[in-house]
Amino acid sequence: NDIAADVAAKFGDDTVGVIFPILSRNRFANCLRGIAKGVKKVVLMLSYPSDEVGNHLVDIDELDVKGINPWTDTLTEVEFREHFGYKKHTFTGVDYIEYYKELIEAEGASCEVIFSNNPKTILDFTKSVLTCDIHTRLRTKRILMANGAEKVYSLDNILSESNNGSGFNAEYGLLGSNKATEDSVKLFPHTCQPIVDGIQAKIKEATGKTVEVMVYGDGAFKDPVGKIWELADPVVSPAYTAGLDGTPNEVKLKYLADNDFANLRGEELKAAISEYIQNKDEDLT
Repeated sequence: NDIAADVAAKFGDDTVGVIFPILSRNRFANCLRGIAKGVKKVVLMLSYPSDEVGNHLVDIDELDVKGINPWTDTLTEVEFREHFGYKKHTFTGVDYIEYYKELIEAEGASCEVIFSNNPKTILDFTKSVLTCDIHTRLRTKRILMANGAEKVYSLDNILSESNNGSGFNAEYGLLGSNKATEDSVKLFPHTCQPIVDGIQAKIKEATGKTVEVMVYGDGAFKDPVGKIWELADPVVSPAYTAGLDGTPNEVKLKYLADNDFANLRGEELKAAISEYIQNKDEDLT
C-alpha cells in the first residue's frame, strides 16, 4: 500500500511504462504488486534474452536461429510466444512473463507486455516511465528525458521518503529491497556507517586488534549454470570501515611462487611471499 500510494502520487492516472525489471519473486514481485496497485494501466517492457542480472527469458542462441536482433527488434507478447513459446526459469520453474502479468492484473491494473532493450521504445506507448534497472538506471533516465519522456522515475525514487509512517531509504528507495512477507518488503540497509565503526571500535577496545567491518550486499559472482550475476543490490556494501576503501591492489601468489621465488619451498616460500606482500607498493598499476 505504501508503494502504491507513492507511485500514485507521482504518476496520477497516467499509463505507466514499467521497464527493465529483474525477474525475481524475492527482489521484484512485491514491488510490482505495489506499483500495479497505484496505477490503472502498466506497459511492462522486459529486456531480452535476459534481465540485467542474467535471468534468461530465452537462450540467446534461439534468437540467432529465429533471426531476431535483441538490440533493434521490439516484440509484442504474441510475437514472443510465437517465436519462443512458454519458457520457465532454470531454477525457479516460473514463466516470468505470465507471472508478472498476472500479478499486475490481480491488483486491478490492465497490462500490456512488450520486449525491447531500447529505452526509447516505451515512449511509443506512454511518456510516463518507471525504470526498474539497477546499475544502468541513470543512463536509462537520461535517454528517456532526452527523447520526450514527461515523467521519469527509477526505483530509488520510490519510498525515498516516509509515506504515512512507512519505512524508507533516502538514498536507494526500493533498490536492493527483498520480499519480507506477502505484503511487505525489507528495504536495503541505510545509516549503517555508525554500526560498522562501532563494531570496529569495540573489538579494538577488547582485543587491541584493528579489524575491518562491512555490511555485505550481493557479492557480484556469476553462477555458471543459470548464468545469473548476484548483483541485484545497488552497491556491494552500503557501509564499511576505512581500511576497506579503495580498489584492489593485489599480487598473484601463483605468479610469485612460479617466478620470483621458484627456488623456494614450504616455510621459506611462505615467508618470502609474506614479506613481498608486506613491502609491495601502494599502487601496482
